[in-house]
Amino acid sequence: MRIDIISAVPDLMTSFFGHSILKRAITNKLVEVNLINLRDYSTNKQKQIDDYAFGGGAGMVLSIEPIAACIADLKSKRTYDEVIYMSPDGELLSQKLCNQYSLLKNIIILCGHYKGVDERVRQHLITKEISIGDYVLSGGEIPAAAFCDGVIRLLPGVLNDETSALSDSFQDNLLAPPVYTRPAEFNGWTIPEILLSGHSANIDKWRHEQSVERTKLRRPDLLK
Repeated sequence: MRIDIISAVPDLMTSFFGHSILKRAITNKLVEVNLINLRDYSTNKQKQIDDYAFGGGAGMVLSIEPIAACIADLKSKRTYDEVIYMSPDGELLSQKLCNQYSLLKNIIILCGHYKGVDERVRQHLITKEISIGDYVLSGGEIPAAAFCDGVIRLLPGVLNDETSALSDSFQDNLLAPPVYTRPAEFNGWTIPEILLSGHSANIDKWRHEQSVERTKLRRPDLLK
C-alpha cells in the first residue's frame, strides 16, 4: 500500500510515522507513506497556499491552484483508488471503513488547514471525505494520522500476531472484552477465575459474553 499525504505543515506528522508499529510497517516495506508539502506546488514567491474567502469573513482558505497541481502531479505517476479529504462533515471513520481501505493499493489524503479548502477542490478533486468526530481541529493532520493508524495496522504482517486485530473493538460491532495480565492478584484485586482455567472454549465464551454486556452498557447503538 502507498499513502501520499498532502499537508500545509507535513512536519507535524513526521514523529507519528517514526515510532512503534507504523515505523516497523514502513521499515519492512509493508506500506509506503509520503508526506508532501503543499507549499512545493505554490507558484507564489512567498510559497503562499491560502487566500481570503470571497464574500469576506474571518480566516484564510487553502487555494485550489496548488492542491490541483499537487494531485495532478501524483496522478501522473500512478493510479489512485481514492483521494480523501479529512473533513469534520465527512463520513465518520469506523472500523468497517478501516477494513475496507486496508484492501486498497494507492491513496491520497488531503489535510485541510485554516478555514478549509476551496469548495471546488471538494466538488471536483476529492472522491471521499472522512471525519474522526463532531469537532473541529486546527488542521487535518491529526485526523489523517488516526486514519492511517487504523488502516495500516490491518495490513498483513504489520502486527506480530495478526489475529490480534480480529479481537479489537468494533470488528464485530461489539466492544472488546476486559483484559488482564500478571500478577493474578494485586492489592487484593483478583482476575476472573475462568481466565486461569486453561479451557479455551469456555474462555472464548466468557469473552464474548463480556463483549456483549459491555456493549449493552456503553454503546447500545452498536447492537442495532
